Amino acid sequence: MPKALDDFPHLPLAHLPTPLSEMHRLREALRARGVRHVPRLFIKRDDCTGLATGGNKTRKLEYLIGEALAQGCDTVVTTGALQSNHARQTAAAASAAGLSCLLVLFDTVPYRGALYRRSGNLLLDRVLGAEVRIESADADAAEVFSKLFQELEAKGNKPYFVPVGGSSATGSLGYVNAYLEISGQLDALGLSRTALVHASSSGGTQAGLIAGSQLRGSGPTVSGINVYRKDHEAMAESIHALASKTAALLETSAPSPGAIDLVGGWLGEGYGLPTAAMRDAVELVARTEGILLDPVYTGKGMSGFIGQIEAGNYADVEAAVFLHTGGMPGLFAYEEEFRTS
Repeated sequence: MPKALDDFPHLPLAHLPTPLSEMHRLREALRARGVRHVPRLFIKRDDCTGLATGGNKTRKLEYLIGEALAQGCDTVVTTGALQSNHARQTAAAASAAGLSCLLVLFDTVPYRGALYRRSGNLLLDRVLGAEVRIESADADAAEVFSKLFQELEAKGNKPYFVPVGGSSATGSLGYVNAYLEISGQLDALGLSRTALVHASSSGGTQAGLIAGSQLRGSGPTVSGINVYRKDHEAMAESIHALASKTAALLETSAPSPGAIDLVGGWLGEGYGLPTAAMRDAVELVARTEGILLDPVYTGKGMSGFIGQIEAGNYADVEAAVFLHTGGMPGLFAYEEEFRTS
């Protein structure tokens, strides 16, 4: 008998369930572009989870912060790039839980926009009260965190480490819950042949969705658009490993390697670097549905979603759902990309 999600420590942080909204005007726009087979299109609004402008990390942090509190920790430590959505939401979750937060951000993205290093998520991290430490791209992460934990423990703190993206088996439980939620919403609409697509990066969201599919036994197929790594096969393997660990936590069956559908071709020159397809997707969705995507994750994810529709890959489904994982504050750090639009 699988374990229930209620069996795990959990701190309510998100506004749930988030809306599942149909994108009528985007569908019309794609048809106007000459796309022949466009199923009903929906967007799952996990940008509306409510914590510091929302996003997918809120669902993960409900379980991660719950575990930190259960362990008696007083400080949350996490990491990411300078414009990390995860870091911003971790700072907000720590504040909501009464914990200190220390963000170690690595300057790994070779983007040189004027506002990249002082606006967007980085600004909000500081507003939310986190201590921000910035490290160079070539810093030894293991050494940085070893020294940091020694420093915190010497002060009498008990730190809890959240991995990049909140992508641990514990964090992925948030997207097991999301899969059950989305499946229930689609069932209520009478839709059975459906596809669920999202921007895949550190892997916790996709791993949780896959584990949720294993747990439920039915529901939408799950596809991730790779917006994170050039070593595509290694990324798919790491997602499979994390999905298997998440399934093991729930005491349900592990997915097969073939369950990991990771779509390539939309990353561009690298993580966090803009593409023309991303800009087109961001502007198209904004101007047809009034919904804001971001340049790093959902913009590239949506470009892949649209590309899959144009290729006819969803011609046999009743509905295709794009999971909006948030990230809107990142738009302000990439102001130059949209200035002349």
